[in-house]
Amino acid sequence: MAAIELDGLTKRFGDVLAVDDFDLTIEEGEIFGFLGPNGAGKSTTIDILLDFTRPTGGTATVLGHDAQDESLAVRQRTGVLPDGYHVYDRLTGRRHLDFVVELKAVDEDVDALLERVGIAEAADRKAGGYSKGMRQRLVLAMALVGDPDLLILDEPSTGLDPNGAREMREIIRRENERGTTIFFSSHIMEQVEAICDRVAIINRGRLVAVDTVEGLRDATETATTLSISVSGVDDALLETVAGLEGVTDVALEEGRLRVILSGGSKFDVLNTLDDGGADVGDFSVDESSLEDLFVRYTTEDQEVRT
Repeated sequence: MAAIELDGLTKRFGDVLAVDDFDLTIEEGEIFGFLGPNGAGKSTTIDILLDFTRPTGGTATVLGHDAQDESLAVRQRTGVLPDGYHVYDRLTGRRHLDFVVELKAVDEDVDALLERVGIAEAADRKAGGYSKGMRQRLVLAMALVGDPDLLILDEPSTGLDPNGAREMREIIRRENERGTTIFFSSHIMEQVEAICDRVAIINRGRLVAVDTVEGLRDATETATTLSISVSGVDDALLETVAGLEGVTDVALEEGRLRVILSGGSKFDVLNTLDDGGADVGDFSVDESSLEDLFVRYTTEDQEVRT
C-alpha cells in the first residue's frame, strides 16, 4: 500500500496556484525527499496532507485514508516535526512527553522515547535550557509518541550545526529501519542527498521531477568532472580527447588532466588515453550534486520526469 498518494492535487489561493495538479505516490518504507524553493508549494502540500487546508481539486490519500474525509485516522497514525515548532521553557523534556502521551491516550515508555532521540540524560531538565538540537529532538520524540507509521519532517535540520544534522540523520535512519515511512521536506540539499531513497522537486507549484538522485543525474545533461593523474600526453592526444563525444572541456596542469563531460563516457576518455600511449594513474569523478540538479530543475521550464 502507498503511504501517500496524490491524484490531481490542486490548491488555489485566489489568483495564486500554489499546488498545480500533483500526481505523486510514496511507497511504505521509503525515506522520501520533498524539495523546492521558498513559495514552491511544499508547506501547502503538507498542510493538505494533515487537513490544515482543503484542496481546490484532486485527492490526497495518507496510509489508505482520505486526508480530508478521514483526517482523524490520518493524524492518529502520523507523527509531525513542523518547521515552526515551539517548546515550553518551564517544562522538562519528560513532562513534554507525558503531556503528549496523555493527549493521545497511549501506553508509551517515555524514557525509551527520550533514549531513541538521544536526550535521555536531559529528561528532567527544563526545555528552556536545551540547545537548538536538543529542542528539535524533543519535538521529534513528541512526534514519535504512539509509534506512527508515517513521519512528516518539515526542515528537520534547519539551524543545526554539522554534528546536530548528522545526529538527526542517524535518528531518521533508525526510525525508518523500524518500519516508519519518512516524508522529508527540506531545502538543505546535502541532507536530502545523504538520506533519501527518492526525491521530488517542485517549482512554482508544479511537480517537475520525481526520481532517485542518480536517476535525476541520468535524466539531465549535467556535467561530470573527470580528474586523471597522467603523463605522456601531447597536444595531439589532448585534441583527440577534446573531440570525444560529450567532452566539453579539457585542461592539463601539473600532471593532472581535467575532463568535463556532459553525457559522454568516462571509459572512452580513459581508453583513448591508454590507446594514445599515455601513462594513466589514479582518477576521480565529481558527479553533479543534488544542489546542481535542484538549480537546473528550478531555473528552467521542464516537464515532470519520473
